[in-house]
Amino acid sequence: MGVGREVAAAALARAVLIGRAAATITAAAAGLLLVHDRMPVIAVILLVVAATAAQLAALGRWPGLVTRPFAVIAVDSALVLGVLAVSNGSVAYFCYAAGAGAVAGVLLGLRALPVWAAHAALGYVVIAGVLRRTEAPVELVAFVVAFPMAGAVAGVGAALATTVLTNQLELSTQLVASAQRSAVASERARLARELHDSVTKTLRGVSLAALALPSVLRRQPALAEHLAGTVVAGTTAAAQQARELLEEMRFDVGNLAAGVYELCQAWSASTGVPIRVSAATVDSLDSVSYELTRILREALANVARHGRARRVAVRLAREPHGLLLEISDDGVGFVVPADLAGLQTAGHFGIVGMNERARTAGGVLHIASAPGAGTRITVRVPEDVSVRSGRA
Repeated sequence: MGVGREVAAAALARAVLIGRAAATITAAAAGLLLVHDRMPVIAVILLVVAATAAQLAALGRWPGLVTRPFAVIAVDSALVLGVLAVSNGSVAYFCYAAGAGAVAGVLLGLRALPVWAAHAALGYVVIAGVLRRTEAPVELVAFVVAFPMAGAVAGVGAALATTVLTNQLELSTQLVASAQRSAVASERARLARELHDSVTKTLRGVSLAALALPSVLRRQPALAEHLAGTVVAGTTAAAQQARELLEEMRFDVGNLAAGVYELCQAWSASTGVPIRVSAATVDSLDSVSYELTRILREALANVARHGRARRVAVRLAREPHGLLLEISDDGVGFVVPADLAGLQTAGHFGIVGMNERARTAGGVLHIASAPGAGTRITVRVPEDVSVRSGRA
């Protein structure tokens, strides 16, 4: 028995046991109004309650019992005989026997046909005995004769339900596994891209400087000293970039608001620049949260390096049509070209990278700045690409 079928069988077996107990107790309780000797009815109710509680407890503690269907069916059949002996062939017995057919269907599927046949044969024997003791109308006899077949009908239905539930569980498992593989592949691609854009480029520059160092060491000592400084600075930068990547991998992108607040407070503590943070709780895709966090990190780094700002404000908000991230400062500002790609030639690689990250997140980055007037960076991500798939 596969794992999916085992889980489905255990779940449906519990449901069948509870349903059988409810039907049997209801039928027995109805008999309290029709018989003078109520002790057999009370005994049936107590037996069913005790047997069902014991079976449910056993399944709860040892779910693997469903992998031993013949032993379970043997015990259940013994309980059917016990109910028959106590009830003297009342309707409660037939309800309990029908439930036994359903239990066999859950555990064995259509292979439970011999079990259903045995229960049906026993049922007809009981029906024959009951009819010999009573003078029942013909219409009632035709109705009662159908009782023993209820076990087979319930068993077929339970077998089909188990098959359907097993298929659904296996399909769900496959979908979850596929989503996990896709997430792992996406994370690997993202990490590779980050390494290529930061650490790899830095190390490439270091390697070029190191290769040139031996040839110029004797002929141009001053240049060799400069190259050595480049190697040291490059390795330091690469180590810092790798450290930042590791920190971001530990960052919980699932809680964007908390991440924004934490990042801003850490930046303010390290730079001494006051920062006002307004971060609303938003529900966004992890990929979007990651890119917005990197944009915020780069924007704050630019403020620290070039802005000479005295105050900074960061706002994360939900707009009618998506997410908004805004970083503003009162620093020196700069002239914003019509095309942000032109900033690359001016050495503003950080802003170019932020623009690319905004596009990667499916959004748009806008910069408003002027010399002496500070800078405002705004990123808007539409709702159709920013909200988690569970809400999309």
